Amino acid sequence: MKVIILSDTHGSKKNMDNIIPTIKESIDLIIHAGDHFKDSVYLSEKSGKPVIAVAGNCDYENVEDEVEFEIENVRFFLTHGHRHRVKYDLGILAEHAKEKGADIAVFGHTHIKANEVVSGVQILNPGSLSQPRDGLYGSYVIMEIENGSYSFEYFNVKVLSLI
Repeated sequence: MKVIILSDTHGSKKNMDNIIPTIKESIDLIIHAGDHFKDSVYLSEKSGKPVIAVAGNCDYENVEDEVEFEIENVRFFLTHGHRHRVKYDLGILAEHAKEKGADIAVFGHTHIKANEVVSGVQILNPGSLSQPRDGLYGSYVIMEIENGSYSFEYFNVKVLSLI
């Protein structure tokens, strides 16, 4: 299965529209780590692909702020991260994900890409598609998952608009 992982899109339709063709032609599932939850709905409607998403600190929809799920025998813990103090340390997030039995913890909130293993858990932040704080380009991740194994790659995109 091929998934796209995004976060912190903050309502920037121009930036989301820029990646819709990629989603339509090669992605099976959208994972959105919050800010703005309604963007996950927009991406799903525009691409016709299913989505798993959580609320972030800028979201007011009555939806979960963390979810656990499994894809091809790989367990995920998805959260925005603001409740796990991710701007200061990834240890709290890693321990929480480990308690949930997750192999991968996906989060957002910092608008900064993260890729490291903490306490045996792969910690992954795709960065921000529209408001990056770690460079000039927005970013997202494409992950391929098959029978308990996974690989992923970051993709940078020119930020077209903040709205």
